[in-house]
Amino acid sequence: MHELRRILAGLGLGVVLAAGAVTAQAEVVLRRGNGAEPATLDVHKSTGVPESYIQMDLFEGLLAPDAEAKPVPGVAESWTISDDGLVYTFKLRESAKWSDGSPVTAEDFVFSWRRLADPKTASQYAFFIWPVKNGEAITKGQMPPEELAVVAEDAKTLKVTLRSPTPYFLSAQLHHALYPVSKANVEKFGPEYLRPGNLASNGAYMLAEHVPQSHVKLTKNPSYHGAGNVKVDTVFFYATEDIDAELKRFRAGDLDTTYQMPPQQIPWAKTNMADSFRAPAYLGTYYYAFNLTHEPWKSNPKLRKAISLAIDRDILVEKIMQGGELPAYGFVPPGVVNYRSATLDYAGMSQKERDALAKTLFEEAGYGKDKPLDLDIFYNTHEGHKKMAIAVGGMLKQKLGINTTLTNQEWKVYLDGRNQKTYKDVIRVGWIGDYNDPNTFLELLRGDIGGQNPAAYDNPRYNEMLAKAANLSDLEERGKLLAEAEALMLDEHPIVPLYFYTRPLMVGTHVKGWQDNIMNYHPTRFLTVERK
Repeated sequence: MHELRRILAGLGLGVVLAAGAVTAQAEVVLRRGNGAEPATLDVHKSTGVPESYIQMDLFEGLLAPDAEAKPVPGVAESWTISDDGLVYTFKLRESAKWSDGSPVTAEDFVFSWRRLADPKTASQYAFFIWPVKNGEAITKGQMPPEELAVVAEDAKTLKVTLRSPTPYFLSAQLHHALYPVSKANVEKFGPEYLRPGNLASNGAYMLAEHVPQSHVKLTKNPSYHGAGNVKVDTVFFYATEDIDAELKRFRAGDLDTTYQMPPQQIPWAKTNMADSFRAPAYLGTYYYAFNLTHEPWKSNPKLRKAISLAIDRDILVEKIMQGGELPAYGFVPPGVVNYRSATLDYAGMSQKERDALAKTLFEEAGYGKDKPLDLDIFYNTHEGHKKMAIAVGGMLKQKLGINTTLTNQEWKVYLDGRNQKTYKDVIRVGWIGDYNDPNTFLELLRGDIGGQNPAAYDNPRYNEMLAKAANLSDLEERGKLLAEAEALMLDEHPIVPLYFYTRPLMVGTHVKGWQDNIMNYHPTRFLTVERK
């Protein structure tokens, strides 16, 4: 090699060789648009999709999503399930470590799941622990967290006892609420454990920077058990609430992927950047919810139904969204396993017929020209949500004479308004399934679910039906009961389903390994960047 260098140098090519060596070792960087500024990166306290994408890179649960969002071994290399479906025993990888080099242990999971269940944590996702024996009672303050049926049998063996067979329990392990945090790390730093330089993570990446309203920077975690297969060295998640600006940054080469697309730009993208444009089906429902803690919504189902009837969902998806979305006349999206969704009783009507019925019910509810209705639509700041609210408001004004005002708030304030029910009339909500099962949608409207129930809907019969379904192991019987519960809820109109999601977004052709999937999970560990 020394002789080769001497000869090349004599030919004036030594610099070329050196430059080539540097290029071969260049840092691989991925720059992702990620929607709203993260409210928190605490896996037990966050609720938003933008946070979840960052957490998916930072942490790993017992199971993890593969490139197609299917559950595969994560921290747990294997597991067994008892014949009655109640006891899961997970064997953790010997190679599972935190980014500080310490081992990930079964005790970390015990600590983390107790923390999730503890009412002091005030997790909006505490209900994720309900399938575990004593979990629900603990979240409601009826038992201490130490009674949670999760046991570290040894450093690498975790035993979990469920209250009833739960078909989705393994799939639920992909959700951030069930990720582990390092017990030692949290106890050492307390509330400061999430700071860059403090946080010990067990996923493919570590937290390097968090600049509010700008970006979160992650770097490759050398302690991750699969580090040898991780190709991207550094990933930036940029706050991109302004989706028009986000697309401009993508076209300028400042972003490699976007979080979503401005609806009005979708036709252009399909024609001019077809190689980068994607719009796969997405397990989610976009809907409006009435604040049932306020009048006139609390005691006037005819009024709620009239408003739902007057909204032309076909126009919303064809003229406003333009991304292949489906009009929604139910809550649970199509394609959910072991389930046939219920639908609103007017799904088969023409829009003209719906409008006529809407006017009749509106008058029967006590409103009309002599008594107009004022309605406020509350949404998080986002151009797409604004356009949707304007369109809906226009329909309600034209057909029912309703005077609509729009109120937008930044993400954190919006979440607080949703959780505390401080919004006045109607709130826009988008729910993306946490796992492929109808329960991930229907449980949101249980009366005891907490802040995640945006309408504060509370029907004892509905609650009872979902509780009964949780104890059924027969998937067909369970699916029928859940569909009956969905039909009951839809008939009372606590919510207005508007459309079922697709996920229009842009992915640069130089980003390799991106596989479209219904969960829109794209962990950076499966991606790489090959720039020309």
